[in-house]
Amino acid sequence: MPLRDRDLAQAERLIAECKNRIARQREVIANAFQTGDETEVAVSLLRAFEASLQAFEKHRELVRARRKTAER
Repeated sequence: MPLRDRDLAQAERLIAECKNRIARQREVIANAFQTGDETEVAVSLLRAFEASLQAFEKHRELVRARRKTAER
């Protein structure tokens, strides 16, 4: 597999994993809220996951742009 294809596959995998973590963290927050537990740390972690997702999505776009440039 060419390097750029591997880079894109890795970016896609990281995005999927991050989306799964975000979904799970939202469940953790909902459960904590329902039981009256503190949610501050859990929400902070959720925000970190969301920031990571944005970074991974930007990285994916950079990889795609490099692929297009290389294909020319």
